[in-house]
Amino acid sequence: MANTKSALKRIRQTATRTARNRAVTSKLKTLRKKVAAAVETSDKEAAAAAYNTFSSAVDKAAKVGTIPANRAANYKSKAAKAIAKIA
Repeated sequence: MANTKSALKRIRQTATRTARNRAVTSKLKTLRKKVAAAVETSDKEAAAAAYNTFSSAVDKAAKVGTIPANRAANYKSKAAKAIAKIA
């Protein structure tokens, strides 16, 4: 167990950040699945709407540092390619 005040504070900070990062990561997974489901049904309008929500969430997560910027770009690129394939 931590012996100093600063170590106790670091434990609290880590717990808070871990909880926040888990929530954001979980939300991104859910939104990514919604985009995939919309692409699966070949509904371009629903896919575009889901992509806009997903893209915004990914950008926010990257800005805060929850995910790296390159990973955010990869997520958005893959989703955009999948939507573009819908005829």
